[in-house]
Amino acid sequence: MTCLEALQSYAFRSIGFGERALPQGDITICEQVVLIGSGMLWNIYLGTLALLFGFFFAVALAVAKASPRLLIRKPAEWFIFLFRGSPLFIQFFMAYEAFVLLPRIGYEFELFGVAIEAETRWFARAWLGALIVLFCNTSAYAGEIFYGALRSVPRGDLEAADAYGLSGWKKFRRITFPTTMRLAWPAYTNEAIFLFQSTALVFFSSFPAFQQRGDALYYASYFAERTFNPFIPYPIVGVYFILLVLLVIAIFGAINRRLNRHLPQDKRPRLRIRPNLIR
Repeated sequence: MTCLEALQSYAFRSIGFGERALPQGDITICEQVVLIGSGMLWNIYLGTLALLFGFFFAVALAVAKASPRLLIRKPAEWFIFLFRGSPLFIQFFMAYEAFVLLPRIGYEFELFGVAIEAETRWFARAWLGALIVLFCNTSAYAGEIFYGALRSVPRGDLEAADAYGLSGWKKFRRITFPTTMRLAWPAYTNEAIFLFQSTALVFFSSFPAFQQRGDALYYASYFAERTFNPFIPYPIVGVYFILLVLLVIAIFGAINRRLNRHLPQDKRPRLRIRPNLIR
């Protein structure tokens, strides 16, 4: 099979378009590159959605943790402590075991006299169950980052806002939140990088792939077993993740420049990438 034929047959196989059967017999490098790249679509899906929804939840956690009210502060503190204090790999296994206990037929309940059936079987699948775990994990880490930045907002900025008569939501929207984002963004960029790298752990968790439509490591493992040569598929996965990280750095770097566009060029904070080796 030529590279063009492999691209036409397997480019979108991981999302259900293209050849249903995986390559057999003599497997070419083009087939490996294309199929592993197709699997990266799932890694991008998991990382993007977890990062997007986790951002808003992390902001809410940071605000809740900074609240003087005990009933609001304590749940946020325990949520952050739980997901930051336990390994991500253990969270995958615990969540899968919990989701498996849900009834496969779903829950049935009535709402305003209308019978509604809630599906629960998809929670034990990677596309939803693993996404929930990644969402909770990144929300906890980002929430702590935003909380630290929230506490570091210069007091002079807040006093100036009070002097101008800003208070409540208007003060938070115009002063507190933008300053928090400017202070937290370099650290949050590192969290985003680690999140996309963490999507590789989904393959090793108990969450199964749907109809053999797995992520990048799913196809890399398949090729390593078929060809008895792991030194081709796994480096390909590594190159794809490096390219993905470069893309994340470029996007977050542009956002960082946008957040600090009002500062002089020599005083704008630069992103310093510090990958987490152990988490």
